[in-house]
Amino acid sequence: MKLPHWRAVYDFFRRWRSHDYVRELYERLRRSARKRAGRNAEPSAGIIDSQSVDASETVGEDSRGYDGGKSRDGRKRHILTDTEGLLLEVTVTTADVHDSKAAPALLETFMDQPGRLLKLVWVDSAYQGPALAAAFARHGVRIEVVRRSDGHRGFVVLARRWVVERTLSWLSRSRRLNRDHERRPDHHAQMVWWAAVIRLSRQVAGDAPRWPEKRPGRRPQARA
Repeated sequence: MKLPHWRAVYDFFRRWRSHDYVRELYERLRRSARKRAGRNAEPSAGIIDSQSVDASETVGEDSRGYDGGKSRDGRKRHILTDTEGLLLEVTVTTADVHDSKAAPALLETFMDQPGRLLKLVWVDSAYQGPALAAAFARHGVRIEVVRRSDGHRGFVVLARRWVVERTLSWLSRSRRLNRDHERRPDHHAQMVWWAAVIRLSRQVAGDAPRWPEKRPGRRPQARA
């Protein structure tokens, strides 16, 4: 199979990025999926979280940072999802940008589109501070912090937050997103939209990948 010249592929990618075609495609799929599930096309509640990805060997020092909490030298993708885990918005920053600093711009980008109905967003304890609260209040969106219960250690499934964490896990399964390969942050954001489109289109078509079912039977014997 003969592939097209890389310049032609890149020109199409750049054109689609400039006009937000991939995001528009995903939003149409998302609205369709929500309607099929008996929900309104636009959500009234969402969840925000972030994920740091390594870019120490693929991105220049001028466009990456170090996340001390996750020990990652790279970039951070911040996402907003609905309560089903469907992507609503994404922005990419250097990994040293605090979640509370990136969240207002993430919300602004989403709410600037017509017809938005978002009223409530669940977050973790990192999303606090008067500047963040003021930014959300301008759009009439309420923030609710979901905290870990005292005394729990290790992995704990947290109400609402597990949904966005699952979406981040889905995105990480894309080979293009397991680390940051893009020179520009906005190109990385486009790759997030592409990965989301691929998964949601399969889901809408009934071809979403599923974990293999466990079949009852004897355990394989260990070899000596």
